[in-house]
Amino acid sequence: MRGVTGALAGPVRRTLPWRALGAAGTLGLLLAGAPALTGAEPTDGQTLVLLRGIALTGALGLAFLLDDPARHLTAPVPTRRPARQALRVALVAPPAALWWTAVLLLTPSGTRPPVGDVTLEAAVICALALAGATVAVRLTDEPRPGPSVAAALLLAAVLAPLLAPESWALFVPPGDERWAAAHDRWAVLLCAALVVAAVGAAEPLRRGRLR
Repeated sequence: MRGVTGALAGPVRRTLPWRALGAAGTLGLLLAGAPALTGAEPTDGQTLVLLRGIALTGALGLAFLLDDPARHLTAPVPTRRPARQALRVALVAPPAALWWTAVLLLTPSGTRPPVGDVTLEAAVICALALAGATVAVRLTDEPRPGPSVAAALLLAAVLAPLLAPESWALFVPPGDERWAAAHDRWAVLLCAALVVAAVGAAEPLRRGRLR
């Protein structure tokens, strides 16, 4: 099975949605470099909002990661769906990590929030995009669920700060005494998103499989 998965790496790499990923990545880098290009001096809170917006931009690109126009032709291959989807994530993870590192380096260092905490937030947003994509692939026959997943993610990003209960505040400003507790909740969200992504990646049981 490992040999089959390795043989799939090249074809899968060519079918990845590089245009969507590249567009999201380019926009994110432009946003990160905007303060330096314009000579602006953002506050701590403004830099945090900027990084959260860039993370959302990257996640919108990842919402298209599982789009596969030939989905119904590739379904019968020996490698199961979880392995195929994990391969897609593995191929994108290194450039995504380099991209986020570049984003952090481009933002003003004097107002940059704690790197580990803001990276956790970015990881949650990206994990939610992947979870949405895996669930969409599992529950529908749509070969290109990316636009719907991206729209749902964008809607969630708008509604979350408005509807989140005060006791579960996530979007707190730097220096707020609730910062550490908020990022404990971000970690819980990351675990939940990864669990949903893992469950969504599993292929539905066929009738009679348990007989």
